[in-house]
Amino acid sequence: MIKGLIFDFDGLILDTETAWYESYFDVLKSKYNYELKLKDFVKCVGANNEILFKILKEDLGNELDEDQVFKEVQERHQNIVSEKPLREGVLDYLKEAKNLELKLAICTSSKEEWINKHLTNKGIIEYFDCFVTADDVERIKPHPDLFNQTIKSLNIDKEELLVFEDSLNGLLSSEKAGIKTVIFPNPVTEHLDFTGANKIYKNMSEIALKDLLKQF
Repeated sequence: MIKGLIFDFDGLILDTETAWYESYFDVLKSKYNYELKLKDFVKCVGANNEILFKILKEDLGNELDEDQVFKEVQERHQNIVSEKPLREGVLDYLKEAKNLELKLAICTSSKEEWINKHLTNKGIIEYFDCFVTADDVERIKPHPDLFNQTIKSLNIDKEELLVFEDSLNGLLSSEKAGIKTVIFPNPVTEHLDFTGANKIYKNMSEIALKDLLKQF
């Protein structure tokens, strides 16, 4: 029986990943006439941008000004994300989960400040019982550290937990932690191979939470 749900944040609750890709693409195209390939960008989704900048450095060499690029990307990204709504079905899942008295956690490779800001702005921070972020561990996804810490924080056996993810790095991380995982891909990650996921749905509006839980 499932007693707790673990939510990723970026790309799952709020589609910040598409916004990141659009922001990187626009800045790199404008500054260097460089077209960022989606297949390269997805390698850093659910983790951090170190992998991406390694790829960019290989392609652009010393011409690349990493600090300036990231500064401009952040500015564009903030403007885009501030206008984005929650992904389809997210609020319904949160409400239904509370009605079912399930424990809810956020488990993310992002920083706590970033998470608190957007969860507060969207009016959903009170739904969650705990938050485990990049500030709490040495290694983020695809390592299992974040999920292992979340299991401890919720104090629920991992067999009684269910993870909601949107990225391959997230799936790899939850698999290593031994937690059942449902994938709700976003437009950036929908073409990835999520072999290993227990279930895959387009978004949370595709299946009611009660019906999903019956499968576990």
